[in-house]
Amino acid sequence: MNQTIIKRLLLLVLLTITGILQAQIEKGEILKDKLNSSTIHSTEKHRYYINLEKDQFAFFRLLQKGVDLKITTYNVHNEKIEVFDSPNGQNGYELFAITSSSKGKYIIEIYPYDQKEPSGNYDLILEKIKPKATLPNEQVDEIFTPWDTNDTPGASVAIVKDGVVVHKNGYGLANLEYDIPITPSSVFHIASISKQFTVFSILLLEKQGKLNLDDDIRKYIPEVPDFGKKITLRHLASHTSGLRDQWNLLGMAGWRIDDVITKKHILKIISQQKELNFDPGEEYVYCNTGFTLLAEVVSRITDMSFAQFTDVNIFKPLKMENTLFYDDHEKIVKNRAYSYHTDSLGYKKSVLNYANVGATSLFTTAEDLGLWAMNFSNIKVGDASIIDKMNTPATLNNGKTFGGALGQFVTEYKGIKEIQHGGADAGYRSYLARFPEENFSVMILSNSASFNPNRIAHKIADIYLKDKLKTNIKKEIPKKENTSSIVDIDQSILDTYIGNFELQPGFNINISKKDGQLTGQATGQSAFSLTPLSTTEFKIVGVEAKIEFIPNEGDTIKLLKLYQGGQILDANRLKEFDKTVVNLNDFSGTYFSQELSTTYTFIVEDANLVVKHRKLNDFKLNPTGKDKFGGSSWMFRQVEFIRDANQKITGCKVSNGRVRNLYFKKTK
Repeated sequence: MNQTIIKRLLLLVLLTITGILQAQIEKGEILKDKLNSSTIHSTEKHRYYINLEKDQFAFFRLLQKGVDLKITTYNVHNEKIEVFDSPNGQNGYELFAITSSSKGKYIIEIYPYDQKEPSGNYDLILEKIKPKATLPNEQVDEIFTPWDTNDTPGASVAIVKDGVVVHKNGYGLANLEYDIPITPSSVFHIASISKQFTVFSILLLEKQGKLNLDDDIRKYIPEVPDFGKKITLRHLASHTSGLRDQWNLLGMAGWRIDDVITKKHILKIISQQKELNFDPGEEYVYCNTGFTLLAEVVSRITDMSFAQFTDVNIFKPLKMENTLFYDDHEKIVKNRAYSYHTDSLGYKKSVLNYANVGATSLFTTAEDLGLWAMNFSNIKVGDASIIDKMNTPATLNNGKTFGGALGQFVTEYKGIKEIQHGGADAGYRSYLARFPEENFSVMILSNSASFNPNRIAHKIADIYLKDKLKTNIKKEIPKKENTSSIVDIDQSILDTYIGNFELQPGFNINISKKDGQLTGQATGQSAFSLTPLSTTEFKIVGVEAKIEFIPNEGDTIKLLKLYQGGQILDANRLKEFDKTVVNLNDFSGTYFSQELSTTYTFIVEDANLVVKHRKLNDFKLNPTGKDKFGGSSWMFRQVEFIRDANQKITGCKVSNGRVRNLYFKKTK
């Protein structure tokens, strides 16, 4: 993550844009059940059309074969309707639909995710066309059309309005090997939605006078190292503790997601840490570690396992009969849905062997999760003070809020307050959204890694809350490229903007020029196009964001500002670095981390500095500055080598999104 979560979220949105000028190829009309197979190159956009009557629903399936594709749909006025892009990578299905509002020709545009994509093939077919649904429940089922099959994983949904379940259903298969269908009673692993149950448990104990949110974690778990700063339970519950994230640490230590990972494994690696990412309360960086520790606090105070405590004090009182915290990876769970992902061969199992709880590992159903959501408005377990604490945004030491509450996030959707959290482990995807002012909740559980529950939940909110949502949001009308509205800027001015600008250490925006147009690209991300609004301001194509270059009396620009989501972020120009002066052999050797109990070997192969680990795939380090490298693996996003007084390399510090400056000593 970034130094604040806001920065990282902004950049993640910013950097999901294709932003490429591509050759447009007309591919013709799409007809029902007619397979359209084609090869696409990185510089191409393929455009199809379909003639629809008013109020029709058309569902399409596109199979990617070696190329990561995005799809944009346009209405009869050539206005953008929606962009589709699943996380399947270069293989697997992209599923999309068009609902017509008027009779006419609708456009489907298909293009590679970015210019780095190789040429590849795809198959496109129109699978279903029918009159669009009109009743709310039927409209929900229509949204789930892509997963309402007899041969794919799918999802379960429950919708609660005014304390009543107004709709529930299941789509697709819970088990592909035995063709077991998903129902609202199917049990899913819901990953990080678990965190709000962990916080609720802590608040129940606080109400009983057995702890205080502002207690030091070391009062209950003395194995947590003394970092010289007080880390409170409140810090843990709001992701502001500064602790390094358990999953990043385990990944860096060589663990796989399908390894058996127990509470003891996590507590042991936490106890070995020497530094924090930041002082407690100073920043917000999402941290699973804190919730594993909170669950352990509950267990130690009550002399019960966390699974037992939550069963007795939450699940049974709320009649959540098919819900449990899964702390034993060998435990048999009736009606369990197994998770899946896709590759070039089709669907494969996503194996999960977690035996740890608190940050994750809640097993539940859409029906049971509906009972939990109802408890926030019609309280049966806990009381109003507990609910208020959970729903109140947390603050940093400087008094600012950041969108996080205790185990939840407080956001806004189209003018309505939303309290939500999502979850993603292995192939499981889940989302719980509560709209407290409307007494409305949506819970979606899926066993497909390509499923986007956040997006679907908001589509459902659009249906049931359509009279409450703000409708005065301006639609962006696409402008044709190279029109007279584009600002003409002297090329010599554009040249002063070219360079590398640092948003945070190891995370930069590179501005370059191609065919007289500026483009941008952030570290490890895809390129995006920049359209001039003035001689110094540029629109980032595809999102509500812009970059401003701060004038420097005609000289090369030293500072740019990123405007997005009400935030203004400064990025200073980095000095140009000559990679040819780097002697890669200086950095080769063996490096050991006491905090991870693991060793990496750095060697020079084919003029590259390559990193090797006995359990991980090899990856490369690329020089970015004096003794600084960026890694091709997420675990080693930034590496800074350390020299002694004699300029000999003695070690390095490694940073990634949720781990900063983890020290490796050079042993030989």
